[in-house]
Amino acid sequence: MWFALYTRIALTAAVVGLSVWQFIEGNIGNGIFIILLAMVVSATIFMNEMMLLAFLQMRKSNFEKADGYLNKIKKPELMLGSQEAYYYFLKGTIISHIVSPGKAESFFKKALSKGLRFKHDQAMAKLSLAGIAATRRRKREALNWLNEAKKLDDKKMLSDQIKMMKQQLGRI
Repeated sequence: MWFALYTRIALTAAVVGLSVWQFIEGNIGNGIFIILLAMVVSATIFMNEMMLLAFLQMRKSNFEKADGYLNKIKKPELMLGSQEAYYYFLKGTIISHIVSPGKAESFFKKALSKGLRFKHDQAMAKLSLAGIAATRRRKREALNWLNEAKKLDDKKMLSDQIKMMKQQLGRI
């Protein structure tokens, strides 16, 4: 993992050096294009391309392929902090769709402990944990997760799902 990281950093430095050389030679257009290329290469330093591919497959509802991409990441603990959290978040979401929601609980808890960056992602993870707790007949825990998700849902994107979950919990 670290070898690949250092390789990407060296490749980015080489591409930036090439763009500087193009500017010195007077090839402004080539220099600008090569800087854009360096930005793409440097973006892969901070974002794992397998996670991006898995996310794209999830948007197409192709969870088996997304799981295949995530399984190619051998050591998620070597990723940057928030990237590791999003790895566990994606893994939990995929497992809850493919296998069963109960098996995804540990992944959502790991994602929350590692620190999801955005509040709506935290709210989604807590809403998923509430659903898992509800299926296991743990009403109090499910209500706690729902209340935390409601606090984090600033833009009310999950308000309908939270209301539905509360109605379902009323039946338990």
